[in-house]
Amino acid sequence: MTRINEKFSTLNSRNEHALIGYTVAGYPDEDSTIDIVKAMVKGGVDIVELGIPFSDPIADGPTIQKASYLALQKGITPGKALNIAKRINESISVPMAVMTYYNIIYKLGFDNLKEARASGIDGLIIPDLNVEDSMELKKYAAKYDMDTIFLASPNTSDARLRALVRATTGFLYLVSVFGITGEREGFEDYTAKAIKRAKKFCEGKVPLAVGFGVSKSEHVRFMLDKGADAVIVGSAFINIIDHGGSEMIKNIEDLARSLKGAMK
Repeated sequence: MTRINEKFSTLNSRNEHALIGYTVAGYPDEDSTIDIVKAMVKGGVDIVELGIPFSDPIADGPTIQKASYLALQKGITPGKALNIAKRINESISVPMAVMTYYNIIYKLGFDNLKEARASGIDGLIIPDLNVEDSMELKKYAAKYDMDTIFLASPNTSDARLRALVRATTGFLYLVSVFGITGEREGFEDYTAKAIKRAKKFCEGKVPLAVGFGVSKSEHVRFMLDKGADAVIVGSAFINIIDHGGSEMIKNIEDLARSLKGAMK
């Protein structure tokens, strides 16, 4: 059982939901990333999603694209990102998944997932990976006790949802809106319908995590009320990092605490 599964099992036994926090490895710098993750966890984040910077992040909105670009400009490579993960793992106990793109994994070689696992990575989120093309990667991920986490969208068909639920481990990542990541004021009716529909397929099989656009306590309550087991927050944390300043770490912790508080 991976640490991601263990975390969901523990939370489920307490009738609690998971808060998943995203940040970009190496943004604004390597040392700060570790402090940011520690602040997230102190505030209540249950699982960390660590973005590996990529030159063509098709799923990311402007906020995360900018953070990824600036991290690349500072020389953050996949290897350095894994070193950051290792340092996080040495300083705090928290399940971690990396969000990256298939090209990076393929170029590194599937057997290098062993290095990722040794760095404290528990799962892989790869937005541009199809289930049909994932068998070899899933084999290596399972070999190293890592989850392979797939994404679904509001217009994913029922047949496709069944296939995704069969293939995914750790949790199913439901994209809450059409388009790319980024903060929003609210959500449309189709988001509520998408969560309820995905939940029917996930029930009793795998946790359902919902992300993209979540930044406020009312967003969290909306997602949970519709059936989500976990809520993923990224751009809201990155925006705090963008503003920097002496209060940055405190503001990260405060946001996490506010969002986690909305889950009670």
